[in-house]
Amino acid sequence: MKTGGEKFDLDRGREIVIRVSGNGFLYNMVRIIAGTLIDAGCKRRTPLSVKEALDGCNRELAGPTAPPQGLTLIEIKHVGTKL
Repeated sequence: MKTGGEKFDLDRGREIVIRVSGNGFLYNMVRIIAGTLIDAGCKRRTPLSVKEALDGCNRELAGPTAPPQGLTLIEIKHVGTKL
């Protein structure tokens, strides 16, 4: 799984872009990743705590589940599959 994003400023109401790609996702996984990264961006958690949450594969270490509003599926690729 790869994650990437852009800097944001919640006080100015700017858009937050978080791109996530992978070969499969658990229920609410992308929303949990987004909530965790937003917490880090708002300084409610440290970058090290984000790494520990991702490395530890422990839901209790992650941040809140972000709301679904604004979540957009951009693309699905089926590599090696004939459709």
